[in-house]
Amino acid sequence: MHATDPSSHATCRFCGAPEIRPFVDLGMSPLCESFLASDALDRMEPFYPLDVFVCSCCFLVQLEEYVPPQEIFGEYAYFSSYSDSWLAHAAAYSRAVIERMELGSHSFVVELASNDGYLLRNFVSRGIPCLGIEPAANVAKAASQAGVPTLVEFFGRRCARELVARGKLADLIVGNNVLAQVPDLNDFVAGVALLLAPNGIVTLEFPHLLELIERNQFDTIYHEHFSYFSLLTTERILGAHGLEVFDVEELPTHGGSLRVFARHADAEPRVASAAVDALRKREREARLDSLAGYEGYAQRVAETKRNLLAFLIDAKRSGRTVVGYGAPGKGNTLLNYCGIRTDFLDFTVDRNPYKLGRYLPGTHIPIFPVEKIREVRPDFVLILPWNLRKEIAEQLAYTREWGARLVVPIPRLEVF
Repeated sequence: MHATDPSSHATCRFCGAPEIRPFVDLGMSPLCESFLASDALDRMEPFYPLDVFVCSCCFLVQLEEYVPPQEIFGEYAYFSSYSDSWLAHAAAYSRAVIERMELGSHSFVVELASNDGYLLRNFVSRGIPCLGIEPAANVAKAASQAGVPTLVEFFGRRCARELVARGKLADLIVGNNVLAQVPDLNDFVAGVALLLAPNGIVTLEFPHLLELIERNQFDTIYHEHFSYFSLLTTERILGAHGLEVFDVEELPTHGGSLRVFARHADAEPRVASAAVDALRKREREARLDSLAGYEGYAQRVAETKRNLLAFLIDAKRSGRTVVGYGAPGKGNTLLNYCGIRTDFLDFTVDRNPYKLGRYLPGTHIPIFPVEKIREVRPDFVLILPWNLRKEIAEQLAYTREWGARLVVPIPRLEVF
């Protein structure tokens, strides 16, 4: 299935409309978190289309569900606790929301896709009852070992009904970077509405579609992200299930994210904040409520690919060594789309022990401990999680000893 044939694409996963139009085609790619052991390098590796569409009715940007969530999330390679800046982000949110909602021992907090307990441990330490719901058994085990009660489950209506039947209603539901990973949006949001207490609040964080478009962040597209959201479309989706957005915050995380605050539409009246009105206006000015706002993106993505490849070709022809830093999902999208393998990138490094000794999906670039950079003393380090460039640049300050330079590919190629 290709973007040039929108008629072959399924209907919109939210509104069911058949009016789906091409947005960007990133070719074929393996699952971005399917890291390979050495004995799997000579086996067949499945690739799936990264062909993205936009609904001309609700303007939800979306991938088809080529792979069922159980295959992606049954065992997961991403552990949130290995990013210092993300831990700080979670701690700051926890402090703010506890104060804002006056949460205490009488409250109940639920996090959806709670990963390794990186966020809920801030509530556990304050004596606030909580529950994590996480489908990946391996990361859920890490959360439980850290003292965070965790249910290994995919969340939706059924899970919500079971919790409600046990007398569990959530004063606060947290969903950080999970909405994009849900193929059945209506089932998920309906579950949120069922589980949320009458005067409860849900906060959802997700990469902002406006940033993806304006800052050329195409590498945040991968198979585990089924959808990409503007505020305007998010309000439509929540509103269809009796929830309304009353506040929004713009965050620097993941290259630019939104945190929306929503409640039951029939709850105690709250006037929407000025931030909601202002962001609606910006998105309309960017024409995210019409197909015109989505045109021309594919051409900008292709130019980014050409620029990165030109840099790498020049570096290798000059006899320079180039290595990577990080093994994030976004990096695998970038490398596979650009066709970058060990002929351009000798290896990459990562702090996550789960990934060490394995190979990147598709490109088969080996993953080593971070200390490998000091050992090899490369000329260039390509930062794949470019959204953490400041944190990583500080970690790599020692590379100045031999004059190494750091490279980020997004939103445009930059060597510094």
